[in-house]
Amino acid sequence: MKSDPTPDAIFGHGFADVISQYDWDSTINMVESATLADVDRVLSKAFTNKKALTPEEFAVLISPVASQRLEIMAQLSCHFTRERFGKTISLYIPMYVGNACTNKCVYCGFNHDNPFQRTILTMPQIEEECKAIRQLGPFENLLIVAGEYPSLCGVEYLENVLKVCRPYFHNLTIEVQPMRAVDYERLTHSGLNGVVCFQETYHKEAYKKYHPKGMKSHFEWRLNGYDRMGEAGVHKIGLGALLGLEDWRGDVVMLARHLRYLQKKYWRSRYSVNFPRMCPSESGFQPVSIINDKELAQLTFAFRIFDHDVDISYSTREAPAYRDNMMTLGVTSMSAGSKTDPGGYTSVPDSLEQFEVTDERTPREVEKAIRQHGYDPVWKDWDSVFD
Repeated sequence: MKSDPTPDAIFGHGFADVISQYDWDSTINMVESATLADVDRVLSKAFTNKKALTPEEFAVLISPVASQRLEIMAQLSCHFTRERFGKTISLYIPMYVGNACTNKCVYCGFNHDNPFQRTILTMPQIEEECKAIRQLGPFENLLIVAGEYPSLCGVEYLENVLKVCRPYFHNLTIEVQPMRAVDYERLTHSGLNGVVCFQETYHKEAYKKYHPKGMKSHFEWRLNGYDRMGEAGVHKIGLGALLGLEDWRGDVVMLARHLRYLQKKYWRSRYSVNFPRMCPSESGFQPVSIINDKELAQLTFAFRIFDHDVDISYSTREAPAYRDNMMTLGVTSMSAGSKTDPGGYTSVPDSLEQFEVTDERTPREVEKAIRQHGYDPVWKDWDSVFD
């Protein structure tokens, strides 16, 4: 396999070439100009026609006027989710292994200029974290998260992390800096099953404003990273945008276009989406665009109607009551018992967090809530026989 171009050279092929055909302002206008007749037409097609919706039809379902059909959308979302996933919720837990980062993202606690002591877990500390997580519940889905610091948390470090974690968990996913295809492929031989990456915003001109320094400042390198995951044969690829950086409707339409592109080109991979949203705060970075609870529900329903098979995940950023309600209406996986600081489960309890957790329930309390809603918690959805 040929190695990928470096970010300082030509960024190579991928979705970054495709996205240039879409104008941001035209995309926003398309959403805002949708009529109730357009909404009814798309919902009728979704109900009666087995063909998948287009991203442009998805845009109609997240339009302001579509909120008048929210109940119908919720029913369709519930129907399609149960049809594909049954009455189940897959549970996973994140493990942060490092908060050192070379990037200077203006909205992130891991910002390189943030004057806090940084932590990179050692392999013995990581093993202790694994043991502590196993005591919380029978998790088999582990999300390994690190700040983007290639010299400290590069492919060799991650390879060792995967080897330490593999005896404790069947399904290992990473959320780290974008890498070369050859590096992703290398990690698949050490137990890697999935990769999650957030593009943050698809608005190319605004992207640089939020990511002024570090590797993350290279828009095309990050955006084409999903292509490199597909080329490497990564089993499951997770996408997302940080809702609030720019107009959230524009970002999720671009996300829908990105998903369709990846599904057609890398059809052997499975896909998941996540909708983390920024909230106003008394200090620090303020969101440009606010997405409220009703709008997030509309987005979730619309995405399920758009794609019946994609895994829709909610993290512990969301409040307990809201997550409990949405688990029956389109969400298929949730984190539980999350700590967003390295060593937070046992070894380094005072390290820097990436974001504040809202749902602080224990995994067993989340499991109980799932069962009370008539759903089954799924701790494992991957089997080592497939390795």
